[in-house]
Amino acid sequence: MSRRAILSPDIVPVLSTGRHRSPRKGACFMEMASYLAGERWSDHPKCTHALLAGLARQVNDTVPDSVRARLAPMIPSVIGLTGDDLRIDATLALHCARAALPVASQTRQNVLALGILSCERVLAELDGRPRDSLTAESRAVLDRVPQSERWAREFRADLPLTTRAFRRQTAPHLVALSVEGIAEACIDNPHDALIDLLGECISLTAGFVGPRESPKVAWGDTEAVSEADAETSTTTAS
Repeated sequence: MSRRAILSPDIVPVLSTGRHRSPRKGACFMEMASYLAGERWSDHPKCTHALLAGLARQVNDTVPDSVRARLAPMIPSVIGLTGDDLRIDATLALHCARAALPVASQTRQNVLALGILSCERVLAELDGRPRDSLTAESRAVLDRVPQSERWAREFRADLPLTTRAFRRQTAPHLVALSVEGIAEACIDNPHDALIDLLGECISLTAGFVGPRESPKVAWGDTEAVSEADAETSTTTAS
């Protein structure tokens, strides 16, 4: 039986935080994705869009051990979700910021509002819309924090924004800040919100990439696990 065998819902990998040198030391979300994709063991595999992979790593490392196992069934769905379209970066960062802004602490709201304006500006230019136009969803979120929007617009007045800087700095920072803002928010079940956010971003990325077949995996496949020297990385789910 290969690693593309039938998925068994009764057996899932044990996920842990941080990077691991080998499966014997454990696995995070993206390391397990690299294994399932047949890539070299890494938490930065080529099979997944860099920003989506970054979100997955951050959610994996932020949620507590008691709920991290809920991420395991989502791992196969990120394999093959990659592409160079800047809309993916802007859409994911924008979605994360809009989710975090209403619940984040006031100290983070200014930067999140600035991020929303930056993402909307990128998407407007890509879509041929007026440079300062906003989607209805962003307008509704910003209306809830008028002071933060005012600060963001004043700060951004002469702020240059290049494609390179947005992809390498702005979008990853915005996603990380959004995860932190939700994790530390005074709301019920913030970790559920983070898991939901990852699922939503997976769906958004799939919408850009198009339909593809996710690998069907038997987590308890001893032959496949042996191939990766990962006999200690699976367990029976409770």
